[in-house]
Amino acid sequence: MKQNHPFHRVFLLVLFTMTCAATSSYAQPYPYQNPNLSPKERALDLCSRLTLNEKVGLMMNFSQPVERLDVPVFQWWSEALHGVGRNGKTTVFPITMAMAATFDTVLVEKIFTATSDEARVKHNQAHRLGTQREMYHGLSFWTPNINIFRDPRWGRGQETYGEDPYLTAVMGKSVVRGLQGPADARYQKLLACAKHYAVHSGPEWSRHRFNAENIKLRDLHETYLYAFRALVKEAKVAEVMCAYNRFEGKPCCGSDRLLQQILRDEWGFDGLVTSDCGAIDDFWKDYGHHYSQNKTEATSQAVIAGTDVECGSSYGSLVDGVKEGRIKEETIDRSLVRLLEARFRLGDFDDPELNPWNKIPDSRLCCKEHADLALEAARKSIVLLRNEKNLLPLAESTEGLFIMGPNATDEEMMWGNYNGFPLHTITLAEGIKAINPSATLIPWKRDVQQQVEAAKDAKTVVFCGGISPRLEGEEMNVDEPGFKGGDRTMIELPQYQRDILAALHKAGKRVILALCSGSAIGLVPEQQSTDAILQVWYGGQAGGQAVAEVLFGRVNPSGKLPVTFYRNVDQLPDFEDYNMEGHTYRFFRGEPLYPFGYGLSYSKFIYGKPRFADGKLTLSVSNKSKRDGTETVLVYINKVGDTDGPIRTLRAFQRVDVAAGSTQNVSIPLPDSAFEWWDVKSNAMRILPGEYIIQVGNQRLRINRK
Repeated sequence: MKQNHPFHRVFLLVLFTMTCAATSSYAQPYPYQNPNLSPKERALDLCSRLTLNEKVGLMMNFSQPVERLDVPVFQWWSEALHGVGRNGKTTVFPITMAMAATFDTVLVEKIFTATSDEARVKHNQAHRLGTQREMYHGLSFWTPNINIFRDPRWGRGQETYGEDPYLTAVMGKSVVRGLQGPADARYQKLLACAKHYAVHSGPEWSRHRFNAENIKLRDLHETYLYAFRALVKEAKVAEVMCAYNRFEGKPCCGSDRLLQQILRDEWGFDGLVTSDCGAIDDFWKDYGHHYSQNKTEATSQAVIAGTDVECGSSYGSLVDGVKEGRIKEETIDRSLVRLLEARFRLGDFDDPELNPWNKIPDSRLCCKEHADLALEAARKSIVLLRNEKNLLPLAESTEGLFIMGPNATDEEMMWGNYNGFPLHTITLAEGIKAINPSATLIPWKRDVQQQVEAAKDAKTVVFCGGISPRLEGEEMNVDEPGFKGGDRTMIELPQYQRDILAALHKAGKRVILALCSGSAIGLVPEQQSTDAILQVWYGGQAGGQAVAEVLFGRVNPSGKLPVTFYRNVDQLPDFEDYNMEGHTYRFFRGEPLYPFGYGLSYSKFIYGKPRFADGKLTLSVSNKSKRDGTETVLVYINKVGDTDGPIRTLRAFQRVDVAAGSTQNVSIPLPDSAFEWWDVKSNAMRILPGEYIIQVGNQRLRINRK
């Protein structure tokens, strides 16, 4: 048969058409559809084929599909603060503040590896069900929150990893590694996001108009930016979210100093920047910053400064911005290429069969392994604050044990905020009764006389008190004394709880306070009205089991406070004062109720004399008790003669398991970066020579670094 026969040509045309139809979703007529090209090459090619309207449609959190080019829909906004959030049934881990109290970075990375497994399963299910257009079903997760928790009044502090920059940085890096997957993988597992950049730690009520100005350069870099720099430079976080507030007069999402000079020029960030939700509207609306005249000017200013994605829908006005000459289309292209490159790294345009993350089985969702991780985290997070006359641990057969309090049977309190929904939640009461079925649960009422009367036959009362995520959190409408807009105006327990605790103590009961909160509580009178206090945070789906196991001695408490517990707000500077003097253990010169790093054990640990050589700190840790335990060794450093710097600052830590009656020799790396300090000569962070004091427990070691 001749090759140019008409029938042959028709046959080939039909065959080609059928082949294209069968593989149209993953055909490669354009370079951007070729998975063998780099994500950057593909992003540049696709950008060149889009109209202006199509471009801006891709730059909002609900990224519109472009059907003519087979560009699928994409959701930039998903949540995974402590497990996949707002997307049905998932494993709910303890809140991040509780994770910080574990001082266990390996555990945190495991938690977020489990979280990213569940996130991929949810995403794959959404594709099968055709629900990928719905919110929170995407692969871009706006976590971790690495703002410094500088003041216990901030309601969103529960979302952070505490008040220390180093602890926040190392925990944040573990989160990013767990979410994004191995750095050398062909496809990225998820996109993690460092938020809220920058100088954002409350109050909630003024965040849309607040101007963080006159911040000392040292405070800015040594405290507020420390963790962001670590996540950008070391963890290669994919996204950064700019905050609501202004910084030095400009909204953070319009700050060329934050987004260009520091983030990209100094740190070399090559990822994307997203706005917080509605933050661009804050530029120009009446309740906001009064920075821009209108929406078109605001959106143009944001993109020019470097905000690539908007959580909102105002970026549609960028089309008018180009027409009016406020912004060049090439500037829009710069942002769009960053977004597209991130999507190509995820495999968003490729055959799902090429991507191993699409093959994670549905059985990974809410599996036993993840449930065990949630329990382990809850166990390790509990901080024993008070244990008079060694009341704890209780015998499992303790008679006359009563349970009461507003949080005893509250499932939702256990979940924290930005949460998922577990298959089952073990409440505090359920956990206690699982070990001691004879324990009596008293229905909760705020009436002091009724509660004391109901407990008249009790010998020991476990009071499940504190506050809840319904009182502290993000921009809330709360009508309770001591709370304002999600924040707190005082840090003590609600008065009715204090009164009941005092009455129980007066009635001769042994009182154990299981304290639920996302941050520090002022507990001055409770030093008299309680015999033991456990800080149990919002413990996630297994929190009640973990608390019970600690109460009855099945688990030896090992958590340490990642925040200072002040006595009251009188010890604190003004809430809106962002200079660090007086804030956090690093600059607080008063006498706290419980200091940062505090936490008792059922064991007794003794530290040997520390030594420093060859970049390592060595010491012994002895367990002078009859119970196995875990001690977290915290290593603080301060520079001799540095009168403007922190009193001391954490630069290393290590959890050490020590058997009863034994001694462990511990070696903790202290690399050059541990001695990175503020250099007043260059106005920058530098590894500086000089004399330093290393503090471990009550041991102090003076060294001279040349």
